[in-house]
Amino acid sequence: MDTRRTGRTRARGRSAALRTTGTATVLGAALLLAGCSGDGGHGGGGERASATAAGRQPEGEGPYWVDPDGTAARQAAAYAEDGDERNAELIRKIARRPVGEWIGPDSPEGEVRGVTEAAAADDRDALLVLYNIPHRDCGQFSRGGAAGGDAYRAWVDGVAKGIGDRRATVVLEPDALLHLVDGCTPREFHEERYGLLKGAIQRLKRQPATRVYLDAGNAGWQSPDALDQPLRRAGIAEADGFSLNVSNFQTTAASTEFGRKVSEKAGGKPFVIDTSRNGNGPYTGGDPAENWCNPPGRALGEPPTTRTGDELVDAYLWIKRPGESDGDCRGGPKAGAWWPEYALGLASATE
Repeated sequence: MDTRRTGRTRARGRSAALRTTGTATVLGAALLLAGCSGDGGHGGGGERASATAAGRQPEGEGPYWVDPDGTAARQAAAYAEDGDERNAELIRKIARRPVGEWIGPDSPEGEVRGVTEAAAADDRDALLVLYNIPHRDCGQFSRGGAAGGDAYRAWVDGVAKGIGDRRATVVLEPDALLHLVDGCTPREFHEERYGLLKGAIQRLKRQPATRVYLDAGNAGWQSPDALDQPLRRAGIAEADGFSLNVSNFQTTAASTEFGRKVSEKAGGKPFVIDTSRNGNGPYTGGDPAENWCNPPGRALGEPPTTRTGDELVDAYLWIKRPGESDGDCRGGPKAGAWWPEYALGLASATE
């Protein structure tokens, strides 16, 4: 693996254009009926019509909200309307599970309020991913982020206000810490970024029912020792824990082992693991520098649950949204865009 890459994706990108063959007309109708085709269109939650019976996370598995009108749900509805029940059922493997809501750069307060109100109406927790740090992704597929420190602090403040006193779990800034450690982010931005991450944790923890997990990379990266001081400087002591394997493919066993070592350096903090696409482990059949980007033959991993059997592992989560592209590699659309063929591949490879 290229040490500059940590294997993530990227923007939330709920594309209204679900790129599939033969279902465009039906899908357009489904989107019109759903009335939720863009960022921030979550509405009030409980009264929205569902494009498909996505349901809720099974009782006892975890507290997280399943969006009944998410992109996968609408894709499944389109396949079903087309008479393609086989593909509809495959996509329902994704649609029926809670996935992270990647919060966009614009109107964060309204967008987050919509998500958290919908989750609260179903007596569930919202799962939010914040990915807007300045100088994001070192100018690569998901480059961008807030214009500067003040803009980022204002954005985080909007997120926090949108959460209010409702229950939320926040995964904070995939890649941001590791791109300080691996030298990808220019040194002149390091001090500011540490301060922004620590400040974000402090601001979010002012909300009474919010849990915050600071991203700490994946088991295919470097030694956990390299993360010791960076985690401390970024405020891990005030977070609820850290996240691992976001948008990556490392196995759950490898991630757990790595997480235990990181936890020893982080005051015994627990962690969550992204299992959204790690069912077949990492891809090793191509250029190691690109094996993080839309690798073929991958599968969905363990369903989201808080019943991990390990006191240090708070949850297995689908932080990366299965079926959304890592970037325009291997024939995929832009980072964060829905790619139905890839979604079908993940689902069909999963028992």
